[in-house]
Amino acid sequence: MVGCTPQKDPSSPKRCTATLGEDVILWCDFDYPENKPVPYVIQWQKQGTKIPIYIWYDGYPPHAGDGYEGRVSLAHQASLNLTNVHESDQGWYECRVYFLNRPPDSPKNGTWIHLDVHAPPHFKMKPLDVVYVKVGESVSLPCEAEGTPPPNLIWYKDNLPLEESRNVQILPTELRINNLRQTDIGDYTCMARNKQGTVTATSKVIVAGPASITTPPRNVTKLEGDRAEFICEAKALPTNVTHKWFHNGVEISQLSWLETRTVVRRDGTLFISPTSAEDSGKFTCEVTNGIGTPDSASAFLSVEYPARVTFSPTIQYLPLGLSGVIRCYEQSSPPFQFITWTKESRQFDPNAIPGVVTLNNGSLLFQRVSHENQGRYRCTPYNVHGTAGTSNVMDVLVREPPMYTMKPKEIYQKPVDSEIKMPCEGIGQPKPAITWRRVSPNANSIADGTKLPRERALIRGGNLTIRGLKKEDHGRYECVLENEIATLVTSTLLLVERTTPHAPTNVTVNTSTVAATLTWLPAYDGGHEQTYVIWYRLADQGDSDWRTIRVYPDGATTFTVYNLQADTEYDFQVLSRNKLGDGMFSPIIRAKTKSADYVGGSASSTTESSSSTVTPITEKPSNNSVAAVTKEVAPPPSPAGPIPAPPRNITVTKTLVGVRITWNVPTDNIPISHYTIDYKNDVQWQHWGPINATIWEAKLIQGGKYVFRVIAHSTANVSSPASPEIKLEIQGDLQDRNRSKAITAGVVGGILFFIAAIVLSVCAVKICNKRKRRKAEKVYMMVTCPIADTRNGGHSHGGSPVPLKKRKKAGETFLNESTADVRQAAIEETCTIDTRKAEYQV
Repeated sequence: MVGCTPQKDPSSPKRCTATLGEDVILWCDFDYPENKPVPYVIQWQKQGTKIPIYIWYDGYPPHAGDGYEGRVSLAHQASLNLTNVHESDQGWYECRVYFLNRPPDSPKNGTWIHLDVHAPPHFKMKPLDVVYVKVGESVSLPCEAEGTPPPNLIWYKDNLPLEESRNVQILPTELRINNLRQTDIGDYTCMARNKQGTVTATSKVIVAGPASITTPPRNVTKLEGDRAEFICEAKALPTNVTHKWFHNGVEISQLSWLETRTVVRRDGTLFISPTSAEDSGKFTCEVTNGIGTPDSASAFLSVEYPARVTFSPTIQYLPLGLSGVIRCYEQSSPPFQFITWTKESRQFDPNAIPGVVTLNNGSLLFQRVSHENQGRYRCTPYNVHGTAGTSNVMDVLVREPPMYTMKPKEIYQKPVDSEIKMPCEGIGQPKPAITWRRVSPNANSIADGTKLPRERALIRGGNLTIRGLKKEDHGRYECVLENEIATLVTSTLLLVERTTPHAPTNVTVNTSTVAATLTWLPAYDGGHEQTYVIWYRLADQGDSDWRTIRVYPDGATTFTVYNLQADTEYDFQVLSRNKLGDGMFSPIIRAKTKSADYVGGSASSTTESSSSTVTPITEKPSNNSVAAVTKEVAPPPSPAGPIPAPPRNITVTKTLVGVRITWNVPTDNIPISHYTIDYKNDVQWQHWGPINATIWEAKLIQGGKYVFRVIAHSTANVSSPASPEIKLEIQGDLQDRNRSKAITAGVVGGILFFIAAIVLSVCAVKICNKRKRRKAEKVYMMVTCPIADTRNGGHSHGGSPVPLKKRKKAGETFLNESTADVRQAAIEETCTIDTRKAEYQV
């Protein structure tokens, strides 16, 4: 029992100290007024509470406040006996004595006393007994204690005092370890200590890892009805591993037809008993211990069973005169080996009947159906495990197939906003149904009927009417004639004229480091010549980031986009247009440019980049523009990268039509994708490029004072500072100079042509004179040859027995003849030749 005697002077309050759980007496004395005993009331008030904690009046039971029931009583004259002291009892207490039968303003006796409760520390919050972490992670160990006086916190690691370091922080309410290392693993103890005692809490920090499968399941093949077992063993720290099993991606617990036949053992092994054909598929084991990503492994279960018939249609129809199939709907594992057939309860061997073929799926194909093929058929499938039975009887009936009585035309051409009616009628027994459908423009797949314009399309009696034709109505339509016997299809092409073009198809993109080549196939042009515009952007960007390039020349279906970033994904699409306006976009194609390479420097440039100097243009250049100048689309924003140095040793020399510019690559070995050249003859700079070489020749229109500079662009699309400016003055107007050269060349050419004409004229006159002379000699010879022969006693040359050629072979005799004889021989030769020609022409 602790007794605390207060000072009688209220101005000097008394402090009293007690230990948690002890009993204490808070002393209070008073004097009667005028030293005469009178009735009085004693009231103890604790600071911070509205209701007194204790009230005593003689003859009445005392009152105890909340939390003080059974712990307060009156001691001595007015002292308060407080037992089992709590920490919450600490504070200021006031003792008040009220004397009855006295005026209200009579002085009151009482005093103030402060109670200090000393308590040993206890934890308000402490770390877990075991903490699992990974090396490199951060961990926090909470520790907070209370007591009177307030306790101090001290941390120990493996029973040694812990000091702060670069990765260890000791905070008022926790211990934090950042970037945990292997040396940080151990036992951490938090100690709370004051004068009243000490408490400790220890936490084991253990390096943990996610669960991993050590023995994965293996593929299993079982006969239907047997038991299947899948092993899935795993290890982890902590070892609280849980297993989940999935069948074809669905957790087994959600498959009621399978859950009732499965058991999962504690070690993760899955048992399926008995197995069923539906159990075939992929089984996946997933393990986790709550740390990291769950590990999984899969295996396949193949449940084999004898071949069996799954469906036996009561009636099957074959179309008379066409090909038809009788199917045997079977299921087996492994696949069936063969199928036997019976007709009218007799063995039916398709190989022995002409025109009947057994298909790979076991069905019977009748290449040309006749009434003889009608009958009652049954099939029996077999595999390595035998058969599960024969099908029911299938009545095969031969009926005439439906036929078209009216077909649509092959092609319809209609303008926009007009109406088209395409007829289609047919007959058959049973009566065939007539439906229309559109053919998908992609591949050869058929679009469903919902793609017909429902608000504008009407099918009545098999005829399709479409009102208010639109561009998207263009395409191929099919009329389907179908009943139980057969399905017939006929198609027609609807061309919607005077409309904007359709979207290009088969778009492909081939990329290099800083360029992409697009190729596509043109679609319907709407009846007018179409052109194209390429849209492109960085992948995964908003619509506002699209950039456009007009394809040139008009109608081209291949185009290259330059100034792209290396090793970057882009979206591309092609827009078609004609004189009526923009058409439709092709689907978006995503492609990635190749990784960076060098232009010059320590690494050689690729053949692809060095061989192509064409740049994209957005509008057709005029005839007066510089030949090498193009208007480019500015490249999209590029990520930051190293800035290359400017090109070196720039030289500019004059040529007959312009300038030749050469330079050396930068020396910093930063990969260069291309160069550009800036030049100006007035205030505004103009550009040449991109250029994939270190030499450039360009034509110039006019003379004047020019300034040139060269800029290098890295593969990260970062531009270097411009090279030093090179100035060059070109005298005169290059256009006038070229024009004067052309005039001079024209004059010289004209003179040469005139001289050639005179020479040709003289030659022509000589040739004509010679021909006239020969003609006159011919006439003369025709007249004189017979006269000469008669005069000399010879014969006409029409029957000359000795031709001139034989006379020439007599060499020596001919040379010894006289001059007159030679002349006569020449005349004879001429006469002979002319006589023969005349005879041939006749």
